[in-house]
Amino acid sequence: MRRLSVLDQSIAVNGRPHDQSIRNTVALARHCEALGYERFWVSEHHNHPTIVGTAPEILIAAIAATTERIRIGSAGIMLPHYSAFKVAEQFRVLDALAPGRIDLGLGRAPGSDGRTAFALNPLANERPEHFPADVRDLIAWVHDEPLVERHPFAAVKAFPQGPTAPEIWILGSSDYGAQVAALFGLPYSYAWFFGDAKTGEHAIDLYRRTYRPSARHPEPRSGLCVWALAADTMEEAQHHFTSRALSRFNRDRGILAPLDPPDVAAQALAKFDPARVERFRQTSFVGTGPEVAARIEELRQKVGVDEMAVVTWTHDEEVRRTSYTHLARAMGFAPAESTQGSRVPVLSTAQESRPLVAHEAGGTPVAMTKPES
Repeated sequence: MRRLSVLDQSIAVNGRPHDQSIRNTVALARHCEALGYERFWVSEHHNHPTIVGTAPEILIAAIAATTERIRIGSAGIMLPHYSAFKVAEQFRVLDALAPGRIDLGLGRAPGSDGRTAFALNPLANERPEHFPADVRDLIAWVHDEPLVERHPFAAVKAFPQGPTAPEIWILGSSDYGAQVAALFGLPYSYAWFFGDAKTGEHAIDLYRRTYRPSARHPEPRSGLCVWALAADTMEEAQHHFTSRALSRFNRDRGILAPLDPPDVAAQALAKFDPARVERFRQTSFVGTGPEVAARIEELRQKVGVDEMAVVTWTHDEEVRRTSYTHLARAMGFAPAESTQGSRVPVLSTAQESRPLVAHEAGGTPVAMTKPES
């Protein structure tokens, strides 16, 4: 039995308001926890009509309040937009809310276009070159360790402090992230669904060959994230995959938009080269639960990574949730009650006003009500 994790990007779909996409992310985290998934990571994108998950640190807090076991993290925080010190503070707070369950995935890409990156941080164009130094400082602040000698902020500490700390990962789709992760002795996760196979294999190999052991990670630890969709039959999976395929082809033409229903997407895809559509489908993991699980395990063994994660886009939220159920069952880690079709319901409009429930370290539920206006 191999553990599996989830990346969610809060995808916008035609016919559904954006706020529901955000609430669905929180509900999906509960669903995946019940199924036995290892980690649940959320992404950061800006000014993107397809991907409306813009604030992972806030989503992580909401998910932490409604889960008990699953690790929760960012995939990732785009560090050039922000102060490393502020990110350290945010994730120390998150770790205080969910001790020992927080992952801090870091990326260097803007997660947006150049104009939007400038709106986020007018100095954004200057920050990528400082990424290694920012990572170095962030590690020190997160773990309450000394900064480098003569650092101007040597006396500054990130609070709150506690017995646990977020686990820092470096994310990427090129050699650069692999080198940064190796330099600082951090875990590394490659976005297989975004990059290409040759680059991914090379990045993982480079990471392992150049890895510098650290106190927290004496051995390299790597992961891959793939795009996957599992259904009862291959035909059903391919049908729902059309929404994702059309979105990708539109993106390649500079068109960013919410996902279309599969019937609409299938008609639009008919205008594209069938061979191109098939090539893209082959780079994704689409099929029945056992078929997708087998491909995931085959890739894990081929590349030699320690962990695998999946990201799934569908127009129908129930199809997406069912996909994760199929996959958990096929991978062999879903508890028995979860393999009989039990599902965690998507939050309804009536449920929006209900208080979130956090859990103290001992498991005692604590209501988190909205403050009175």
